[in-house]
Amino acid sequence: MTTHKWQFSTRFRRHAFGWRSDTPIQRIKEALAEVKAVARKEPAIAAEGAVTLLEKLSPALEQVDSSSGALGTAVNRAIETLVPIIAKADVDRRVRQRWLERLWQALQDDEIPYIESLGEHWGELCGTPELAVVWIDEFLPLVEHVWSPRSTGHGFFKGTSACLASLYAAGRHDQLLALLERAPFKWWHDRKWGVKALVATGKKAEAIRYAEQSRSLNDPIWQIAEACEDILLSSGLADDAYRRYAIEANQGTTNLATFRAIAKKYPSTPPEQILRDLVASRPGAEGKWFAAAKDAGLFNVAIELATTSPTDPRTLARAARDFAESQPEFAVAAGLASLRWIALGHGFEITEADVLDPYSAVMRAASTAGLDAQQIKTRIRDLLASTPTGNQLIKSVLANHLAT
Repeated sequence: MTTHKWQFSTRFRRHAFGWRSDTPIQRIKEALAEVKAVARKEPAIAAEGAVTLLEKLSPALEQVDSSSGALGTAVNRAIETLVPIIAKADVDRRVRQRWLERLWQALQDDEIPYIESLGEHWGELCGTPELAVVWIDEFLPLVEHVWSPRSTGHGFFKGTSACLASLYAAGRHDQLLALLERAPFKWWHDRKWGVKALVATGKKAEAIRYAEQSRSLNDPIWQIAEACEDILLSSGLADDAYRRYAIEANQGTTNLATFRAIAKKYPSTPPEQILRDLVASRPGAEGKWFAAAKDAGLFNVAIELATTSPTDPRTLARAARDFAESQPEFAVAAGLASLRWIALGHGFEITEADVLDPYSAVMRAASTAGLDAQQIKTRIRDLLASTPTGNQLIKSVLANHLAT
């Protein structure tokens, strides 16, 4: 294989980085870009570079503060990028076996650890069932030993995930399931391979039961739900998948992201139904779904939610401002809701600008909708009169505006 000089190689020396994570994250991005650029023309050389980078990652990052999670995320993304490059490379078995030996050594030396998820990709990295069998023979005796009732210690072996992945890749599904029955704990991290094995043998209903039996206090419930959802969707049972798993399996970083994920996956389910099901899943937090309803164009539902439970006044004010021209009646309602929640004491460190913003949007939207300005002001005065007397900021800010 042609020798290639990788620019990233000198940057990923052992203990190359200090405690700050911003520089190593940037260097990881640059290294990935370098490997991907070579992969477009020389996939085998790129795969060799990918192996080299994976070898160097953990030693180079040992002194970096990873408490924020950003570095771990960057490394996991790197693994997700590099594994397919290695797996798809067209090389002979001896070359691939050498790569795997190097990666296994890197996994054993991974003390922090950073690249432990590499084991989950071992079957893919093997490339063929025949090579996966070679690694089963390497890993299986040790997994059986640490999972034996007679084993002392904590029953941990770094090659466990790689062994399970290899059994699956080799098509040894019954052997994989039998091995999992010997595991000392029912951890989803391991048992997900049992679900895959059952699906591969056409036992989808049994796979769902197996996954459900894996639920415990410390397991990632959303991953279990996602696996079950995928099985039902692949079987054409979208309604069942939605009813049983859609909400658990598609939790985003925000309510809006959650709604979008479900709506995209279930295009035949009406958006309003999805939204109302999400709202019902979290009683008492109806107002937090306002943005999702607005984004879906469900303006009446959005206002219903915003008046049902506390909603961020700034979010409501922004909606009033953004829709003052295109949806003026909605904007009026959103702006009035913003003023109401401010008057009731909601919102963090509310300023004069936070009061004037929704008021101005309400008046502008009212003009667009052809509503009487004095009637709108009367509604605002009534709103303020019905709120606690302790909150004087909003009343003093709007006093002159409402007097005319």
